[in-house]
Amino acid sequence: MEISPATLPNTPGDLKEIIIGLHGQITDLHEVHDKETSILLEQIRYLRAQLFGRKTEKIQFGPQTLPLFDMPEPDEKDEPEEKVHVPAHNRSKRGRKPLPEELPRVEVVHDIDDADKICPCGCELSRIGEEVSEQLDIIPAKMQVIRHIRPKYACKNCEGVEDDGPTVKIAPVPLRIIPRSIATPGLLAHILTAKFVDHTPFYRQEKQFHRLGVEISRTSMCSWAMQVALSSQPLLNLFIDEVLSSFLIQADETTLQVLREPGRDPTTKSYMWIFRRGDPDRPVLVYQYHPTRSGDVAKAFLCDFEGCVQTDGYSGYNFLDYDEKIRHLGCWAHARRKFMDVIKAQGKNRKNGSADKALNYIRKLYRIEKEARKKGLSVDELYQVRQQESKPILNKFKQWLEKTALQTPPKGLLGKAVAYTLNQWERLVGYVEDGRLSIDNNLAENAIRPFVVGRKNWLFAGTPEGAEASALLYSLIETARANELEPYAYLRFIFEKLPMASSLQDFEALLPWNLTPEQLEIPKPLRCT
Repeated sequence: MEISPATLPNTPGDLKEIIIGLHGQITDLHEVHDKETSILLEQIRYLRAQLFGRKTEKIQFGPQTLPLFDMPEPDEKDEPEEKVHVPAHNRSKRGRKPLPEELPRVEVVHDIDDADKICPCGCELSRIGEEVSEQLDIIPAKMQVIRHIRPKYACKNCEGVEDDGPTVKIAPVPLRIIPRSIATPGLLAHILTAKFVDHTPFYRQEKQFHRLGVEISRTSMCSWAMQVALSSQPLLNLFIDEVLSSFLIQADETTLQVLREPGRDPTTKSYMWIFRRGDPDRPVLVYQYHPTRSGDVAKAFLCDFEGCVQTDGYSGYNFLDYDEKIRHLGCWAHARRKFMDVIKAQGKNRKNGSADKALNYIRKLYRIEKEARKKGLSVDELYQVRQQESKPILNKFKQWLEKTALQTPPKGLLGKAVAYTLNQWERLVGYVEDGRLSIDNNLAENAIRPFVVGRKNWLFAGTPEGAEASALLYSLIETARANELEPYAYLRFIFEKLPMASSLQDFEALLPWNLTPEQLEIPKPLRCT
């Protein structure tokens, strides 16, 4: 409304009404401004925490740091005080751990001079014992050349025969995973373990080999990795079959940069996907490179799957909610992280609030899972525990969320955390339906972490073929590690055996879950004493 002296009324009563109306409008504007300012300040604190704050999900509360799952719970009349019994325990004695017994020993004796072995009385001193201390030494990597000698044999009696010439016999060329290559299974396993386990790029390994007196170019190492991946494709096919035969698949994805991708800019994001078999007795990890994050990738992989699929809240997985063959599960770790963002945005001088209340509900759910693991409960027993203990907590938590959603600005971090949890609710509560299911998707996230750490070192893949080879090699290595096999020993073993494998049984014998660490034992150096 436009106001001017000519339009203002002359009576005091009418003027008072205008003043009251304007005062109400100003008050409303102040309230909106305060809310918007509060949200903006919260976002600034959150972004500062993301850039400069601690990455851990432990909570900084006053002068001391409290673990996430031991937060003091806000006082409420309807919740009795929770008492936690801490059993007695034995304190371990601190000290240096002994060096492994299997390491070779080299003895160096530090003796006194013969003249000092005579007592002042003239008698010879007798040896009454010794003091032994140990130090750890290392011998740098040593290169060696393996010479393959094939004797040739001929019949001297046939030398004069003109038709076929003399009979000559020689042993066949040994089968190798890369024919006519100087790389042995041991060298290939070393190079690939260095890159995909220790995150050492090929160009750094090139310098390391140069210091050892050997010239191996990064181009050769890259070519070897792609040829090895091609030879290992039958194993990856069996990995995929094993993942799809499980009752639970956990999925995740992360970014990857591929420089020479046809039709795409070098800075365009591509993606590394992971599909993990959820059965803890036989973990299998399948990495796949794709130029897109579209849900069509997951849809193609899971097209024939029947069972449970656990993911984060990414919208590309929404199609799973409408597939009758699949029960879509959510991840409580992601829901918890949303409330942790609220706490991070509050800064150091914070007080208990709604986010803490939400975290305490989640803490209780995780405590039930932790106690069940300690007790070694069976699948049926865990199902019963979840029905009796977890389900009431979930029902109470949902009521609190629905109430809080009506009292919280939806644009704030708390409002977003509450909305995320409610939107994901049907997925989040799915784990209580079966004792075999997991409360979160952390195993898939942990499986993607080695790739993320490696990406910080080697930065990008040169070509799509290189990215696909990397995905296959990560599948081999991380599945071996998940089955408690040493990666170098496993790669060396399968690189020796793959050239001779011809049947399905031969390839199945090379799968990580069909092998034991003893079968992969690498010859140890002779013990020196």
